[in-house]
Amino acid sequence: MASFASLKSAIFDKEARKQQYQAHIRGLNAYDRHKKFVNDYAGFYGKGQPAPEKLPVKTDQDTLREGYRFIRSEEDDLDPSWEQKLVKRYYDKLFKEYCIADMSQYKSGKIGLRWRVEKEVISGKGQFVCGNKHCNEKDGLASYEESVNFSYFEAGENKQALVKLVTCERCAEKLLYKKRKEKEQLRKREKEELPKKRERSESGDDTDTGYGRSKERRRGRQDSTSASGRKSDEGENFDEFLEGMFP
Repeated sequence: MASFASLKSAIFDKEARKQQYQAHIRGLNAYDRHKKFVNDYAGFYGKGQPAPEKLPVKTDQDTLREGYRFIRSEEDDLDPSWEQKLVKRYYDKLFKEYCIADMSQYKSGKIGLRWRVEKEVISGKGQFVCGNKHCNEKDGLASYEESVNFSYFEAGENKQALVKLVTCERCAEKLLYKKRKEKEQLRKREKEELPKKRERSESGDDTDTGYGRSKERRRGRQDSTSASGRKSDEGENFDEFLEGMFP
């Protein structure tokens, strides 16, 4: 049988834990208290039960990412779904004159373009400041304002659009980097192949020349043979002529 001292100690510990729990609860805001009570309830009464299946939650950002189009078509605008209405509201807030470029992968020819948002229009980004999103250069932009033929892949289709992009001199080099590299590589291959073409051409000329010489030699032999034949015929005729003159 437990002693009086041990019972007193157990009661004291239980009361201390209760007070500590209540103090902890009072220190929480309403939402955290709610979560605490729900978790305690589930932990006490829900032992051995499978955890409820967590379904993926589709956010507005997910909807915009899936439904966004760089240039919307009439079919997109006629779609009555709430997803397309949300995307169109966002699209209508964009300023579709100048573009902002992501040139982080310019060496591989991958340059991303998007329309400007309101705060970029207010700050002049993309029009009075270089359109590369990682560049804030303001000088020397006028000479590099170009209409860019933007080829891109979107919604399973290859598309093209003519857009305006303002860049500084350094970023203009990045914009044209891939095409210039391709031209340099093409010139390099042509330069390397030129001696080979010359060798093949010279080899072909020698063969033709040799063929011509051998043909000429054969023709010469034929000519000599025919000449000797003519000489032989002419000697026989001359003998007959002499025999006719001197019977």
